[in-house]
Amino acid sequence: MVANILTVNHRENVHLDPKKLSDLYSQLGETSAEDVVCRAIEELAVRLTHCERLWRQSDIENLRKSARSLIAISEQIGMMAMANIARDVTRTIDANDAPAVAATLFRLIRVGESSLTAVWEQHDLSV
Repeated sequence: MVANILTVNHRENVHLDPKKLSDLYSQLGETSAEDVVCRAIEELAVRLTHCERLWRQSDIENLRKSARSLIAISEQIGMMAMANIARDVTRTIDANDAPAVAATLFRLIRVGESSLTAVWEQHDLSV
């Protein structure tokens, strides 16, 4: 007898705040703003990976610090969904709710990856 197998594909909507990016470009000029966006994308990618590694190592104290650092960086370049989910990760850590930490962290990683790709494509940035 074959059991029914259900596969769940998570798909998250990415919300970028174009006003944040416009303001950044207005304040800094195109060249400097592109530099800030590129650095932010690189830093977010590194920190997302770091968050996952910390979770796997059960280093919750440093995971909280790393998740908190994602908030300001994502807000700076208009990744509001990512910032909000990073807040949720810190709240679940503060509530000492291990299953919720895992769920929100992996949601953060999914949204983070999608958001980074969206910003990268929106600005047609090249390596």
